[in-house]
Amino acid sequence: GQQSEPASNSLGYTSTMPLLINSANCQIVGFAVATIGWILGTTAMGFVEWRVWYLDNASQFSGLACMGMWRVCVFRHTNITTATSCHSYSYHDTYLPLDIRVSQNLLLMASILGLLGKASVTFALKNVSMGILENTTHKAFVISGILNIAAGICISVALIWNYHSVMTEEGIVFPPSFNLPFKPHAQQIGNTVIVACLAAFVLFLSGWFFLSYKLPLNSQVHPEISGM
Repeated sequence: GQQSEPASNSLGYTSTMPLLINSANCQIVGFAVATIGWILGTTAMGFVEWRVWYLDNASQFSGLACMGMWRVCVFRHTNITTATSCHSYSYHDTYLPLDIRVSQNLLLMASILGLLGKASVTFALKNVSMGILENTTHKAFVISGILNIAAGICISVALIWNYHSVMTEEGIVFPPSFNLPFKPHAQQIGNTVIVACLAAFVLFLSGWFFLSYKLPLNSQVHPEISGM
């Protein structure tokens, strides 16, 4: 008779565990999705093809220039090879237009928010795996969802501003040492934008997964069984 209580407690625990894990299935998927989104966003921040400038061959500025948030790479064609030169810049370089300087901060913020979101959901999933279904677990999921959506918004603003700058053919006064004109012969959106768009979408999706978490109504199975 004395051993029946531990046995019933064990039964209650094993009956509850699948319920707890099933209640967070979307959030487990969301964690994987959020990780992919964070990697894509952080990678896009370092890529150079946010804008592509086509330089007129008839002028002294001939070739192709790929512009990123932190550097510009120029590809000049010679008779035999293609010479490549890259120039780095930072937020403190006053020649940079406002959109690039703001976007630098937005993308850095997105990376930090995504990392904090991963930490929050890791804490929440750890609680679920241990059978701790409390308001703290729910709040951790909500916080992670908000952080991931905020990261997606930061990337989206940088994307929209970059798109606007290319469509309006805005120029940049680079230092003479860069050997680049104020405006190119033609310019277009670079391939990095595809990666950044995907990152923003995935972060929004993961945020929705986390915000959709609900504490299961029948999470009280454990005390009912243990009382038998």
